[in-house]
Amino acid sequence: MVEVELKKLNVENLSDNEKEVRIFLGHDFHILGNNIGDTAVFRPEVNGLLHYKGNRYFLINVYAHKKYGIDQFATGNKDVGTGLEGTWRDAEDGLLSANPVAQGSVDSVVGINLRLKPGTQDTCFYWICAGKNWNEVSMLSNTVVKKTPEVIFKRTFDYWKLWVDKEGLNYNLIPEKLARLYKRSLLIMRTQIDNQGGIIAANDSDVVYFNRDTYSYVWPRDGALAAYALDLAGYSELTDRFFNFCARIIEKEGYFMHKYTPSGLLASSWHPWLKDKKPQLPIQEDETALVIWALWNHFKTFKDIEFIKLLYKPLIKNAADFMMNYRDTRTRLPLPSYDLWEERQGVLTFTASAVYGGLTAAASFVQTFGEEELAQEYREGAADIRSAMDKYLYLEKEKRFARMINFKRDGEIKIDATIDASLYGVFAFGAYDPRDEKVKSTMEQVYEKLWCKTSMGGLARYENDSYYRRRADVPGNPWFVTTLWLAQYYIAIAKDKNGLDRALRIMEWVSGHAIFSGCLAEQVDPLSNEPLSVSPLTWSHATYIAVIQEYINKLLEIEKCPTCGQSKYSKLQVRI
Repeated sequence: MVEVELKKLNVENLSDNEKEVRIFLGHDFHILGNNIGDTAVFRPEVNGLLHYKGNRYFLINVYAHKKYGIDQFATGNKDVGTGLEGTWRDAEDGLLSANPVAQGSVDSVVGINLRLKPGTQDTCFYWICAGKNWNEVSMLSNTVVKKTPEVIFKRTFDYWKLWVDKEGLNYNLIPEKLARLYKRSLLIMRTQIDNQGGIIAANDSDVVYFNRDTYSYVWPRDGALAAYALDLAGYSELTDRFFNFCARIIEKEGYFMHKYTPSGLLASSWHPWLKDKKPQLPIQEDETALVIWALWNHFKTFKDIEFIKLLYKPLIKNAADFMMNYRDTRTRLPLPSYDLWEERQGVLTFTASAVYGGLTAAASFVQTFGEEELAQEYREGAADIRSAMDKYLYLEKEKRFARMINFKRDGEIKIDATIDASLYGVFAFGAYDPRDEKVKSTMEQVYEKLWCKTSMGGLARYENDSYYRRRADVPGNPWFVTTLWLAQYYIAIAKDKNGLDRALRIMEWVSGHAIFSGCLAEQVDPLSNEPLSVSPLTWSHATYIAVIQEYINKLLEIEKCPTCGQSKYSKLQVRI
């Protein structure tokens, strides 16, 4: 497959004098994941720069001042020996050396020369063609020249405008700034989704410097929650691919591992197969459960029986049987697994809630396919988990759920009573009614303990969260995902339009704390609003989309006419 990245650069002279402008664009590829054995070379037949190694080729070219081709260029070595910081140093004097080839650990710079009269502007285009050989990238670059960058830009703009507006959301029901972020979130999410179905957590490189790895993997949990949001938004063509991806990667025993590459291979992990000298299954069971939970929502929405038929045995029943068997024979709770934050192991309220949702979804599936006895078995399994949550996970004294428990050999229960935003899971996947007093008391304490009482606001993950922590006087940095979970709770319990106002304020908080580009990071500094960790985080944008959809659906339900059954908003459509 060949791809092209095309950028449009607008330059305006705001001064009263004629200006000479030079734009320099640098390239520091690590082809095939390392900087060994790369080549950067100028190709005069296309007046462009080529980087290549093995079967990976990247051709760089420019259109400026009504002609194609690079005005200046340089190739060179970097990170090798003393003084070889990179070819970008060559641009500091405004003139590139025109060194035509470099090999090994290499980088390159291209230059665009413009001259602008006072008050005028000029536009130039820059592109990188990616392919597996010279013929592919040179032909693709020629296509850009033949069709012209302006036409390609317009066609691309028109396509994505059509794509993002295809479902005709009731935009008039939310403030304009929220609608704009909703559209931006859909577009950003699409950039994180592989055409073979993998939904990537993030592609920001900042986290590389934190732990020498990336977020460019598929977490089945993140993907399932993103698929839920996309299904609410009406993009089943994307979620079909994701669920097919899940069917390809699920282990034969019926569970998902920690995370996967976009191609479906097992990714890096820090969960051990051996703990305390005993073998264990290094999984986060909520990942398995939430895929089935999200798939049932997909089926309810689109009723695609032919699609589900192919997933019925290898994915749905396989995962459901695992969830049934991976339980403590005495308590009927799920066996210990790692938590959704990937930091601790035990019997977690969030995981138990997710497994309840997964088994309930599986029961609905098998009943739909006529397997009544198996449906009853799955329902009884879910009911057992719910009863066990009442008995073991709810803390009567504190009037809230525990984050996690562990059973010791002597039968004693070790309780982790830390208040954690993930306790929202007790209602999110159907284990408890959102108006249940146990849920109400839990969520009130989540807000009270985890809301950052600074001018910034927002909800932290849990008490004393140290991940990227910036301040000791707040429970942790505010996360977009956790803050939006609070909005989901307010939407779930709302009885009238006024009851939805708290959720609306949170959506406005999210919009107000997004980066200028519209990207939502994983978390933000509780004082400066500086984005922390990766940005954008797919999960953040997915949760925002889900909240917008849930808010509008709840508003339409609240405003429904008791006699005719129609909402007064149902026929209003406003385009933004």
